[in-house]
Amino acid sequence: MTTNTLTTRIGSLYSSVITLLNYLQSPLLLAIRLYWGYQFAQTGWGKLHRIAGVTDFFASLGLPQPHLTAIFVSLVEFLGGILFALGLGSRLVSFVLFINMTVAYWTADREAFGHIFNDPGKFYIADPYTFWFAALLILILGPGLFALDTLIARRFEQAAPVSRVAAL
Repeated sequence: MTTNTLTTRIGSLYSSVITLLNYLQSPLLLAIRLYWGYQFAQTGWGKLHRIAGVTDFFASLGLPQPHLTAIFVSLVEFLGGILFALGLGSRLVSFVLFINMTVAYWTADREAFGHIFNDPGKFYIADPYTFWFAALLILILGPGLFALDTLIARRFEQAAPVSRVAAL
């Protein structure tokens, strides 16, 4: 077997593996959205049902208007988690959840947040990390094929040619 043939076969095998892995992208994004959307919603729901304790915690962190902030954060996590799981408004919802988790890092786990580069173990062991990272993944990669956003976009794409013809 010549080097050229071996290189061609390796290239072909690599291409096949990449194609297979690309098919797994949307199921992975769905799994991330479902799992972490549920976790966000559950966390928000728990905060809504313990709003006095959350208010006290936010007051101890020196956050402004701790009661209103507690309600706002609880609703963002609860409603945002549901929308995140459904894949509805995915990028906007992911952005809001990402900012929410960044603020959680900054206020409640500032030391961990400050060690993102020089001691990453402290960074990724902090409570907000997995929520923060899940929101970041969907923000950057999008919701995948199995999302309400995708269904809505397809519906508008199908309607667009009709409206263009009607405009002529």
